[in-house]
Formats: sequence, structure tokens, C-alpha cells
Amino acid sequence: MNGLKDLLLQEQAYLKKTISVTKESQDADALAGWLRISVDGKKVRYYHCTNDRFGAYIPKGNKSLACQLAQKTYNVTVIKKAENRLKLITRILDDYSDDEIEQIYSSLHIERQALVTPVEPPFEQQVKEWYDKPYTGKAFAEGVPVILTERGERVRSKSEKILADHFDRKGILYKYEKPLFLEGYGIVYPDFTFFSRKLRKEIYWEHEGMMDKAEYAGSAVKKINSYQMNGIFPGERLILTYETEQEALNSKIVSELEKKYLL
Repeated sequence: MNGLKDLLLQEQAYLKKTISVTKESQDADALAGWLRISVDGKKVRYYHCTNDRFGAYIPKGNKSLACQLAQKTYNVTVIKKAENRLKLITRILDDYSDDEIEQIYSSLHIERQALVTPVEPPFEQQVKEWYDKPYTGKAFAEGVPVILTERGERVRSKSEKILADHFDRKGILYKYEKPLFLEGYGIVYPDFTFFSRKLRKEIYWEHEGMMDKAEYAGSAVKKINSYQMNGIFPGERLILTYETEQEALNSKIVSELEKKYLL
């Protein structure tokens, strides 16, 4: 499963934090024993158990003791469960790779590969087939400035040129303004379309470059909402960057988004 390793790493980090925080919150001088609760109709009684299962009655005025004992038991249970799960995930990560099935085919001699039909084509083959499929992008109006990327591709803005050149230098294949039909909206032309290694499907990058212009911002929000109405959500298959006259495209954000979704 592509992307599973990232999920496992996230869970590993979460469990480590949970264990650490819970241990820190545990009172070093926590009382021995445990809490027993007795419910008789509407009456609730608390007992502090140590050497026997009945325990000593805790007066109503000392409810803080009941809270301490209950919290102690809860914390111990959380720590034990989290540590067990952490051990399991760590063992999996020690011998797991998202592309281990794909590597079986890739590791074969080229002559043997010719005799075998893989259960799934290697990603490089998939992305090449996707990239090689022709498409017709959005036409440019006459009289608008001509902005070319380093590889000679025409784009609509300087920021799009920056993004396109960045992807090109990193060897990340993309399609500029490849048409996409959104139900209830019509055809949109995402600034950049990629074939995701993790998802093995298309993902889209929209750069909204004039968000301080009311009409532009309204149109952008409508388009982004239409993506979501079609099951394409930011943080999953939709990457968004923004810009205004005062706030330029942030290269650090671009790099972080690239690492998260494209590499």
C-alpha cells in the first residue's frame, strides 16, 4: 500500500509522544492501590483498594483521592497499550517498504523482466505512460505577455514560471493546465497536474495569485469548493498556494509541499 509507511511513521511519533506526555503527567508519588466504585441506585461510593478487593471507603470530601486513583489506573493502561502498539509498529517498520512488491520485478534481470507480467507496472512506467498521453491545454488570449519557463513552455504568470522551473529542476514530471472536468462546475485547468507516487493517481496544484482582488478571490473560492464537491480535497489530492501584492509566493512552503506530496 503506497503511503502506508508514512502513516506508520506518523503513528509511531504519536505513540512516542503519548507515552512521554502520559508518563510526565503521572505523579511520581502516586498512591499505591486502585479505585473501586460501588453504585447503589443513585448513590456512588468510592473505595481505595490496596491489599484487599473491598478497600477503604473514601469520604465525599476527599474526592480528589478518587480522581488520583482513577487517573493513575487510566495512565498505566494507556502507557501499556501504547508501548505494545509501538513495539508492533517498530517491528513492521524494520522490515517494510511501500514499494517492496514493485522492487521484486525491478530487481529482475531485464531478460527475465521480459518474460514476466508484473502484478502492477513499476511507478516509472506508470508515470511515463501518463506523461506521454497528449492533451490540449487552455488557449492563450492574444496580446497577453509571453512568459516562458526554462524549458520553453509558456505559462501565464511569473509565479507559475517559478513553480514550473522548480519542478523541472527537481525532475518532477507535470502537465501544465491539463483539463479536468468537475461535476457542477465544468472544465477547469489546474495550474499543474502530477501523477502521485503514493496514490497512483492524479493530484492537482492550484496557485491562486491575486487573492487580494475581490473578484479573483471569489472565483478562486468557488473553484476550490467545486474541487471538494467532486471529492478532491486540499491536503489529499489538491495542493494550494496563495499570493497577494504584499505576500509573494513562499519558496519554503513550496519546498515543504513538494516533499509532502510529490517526492
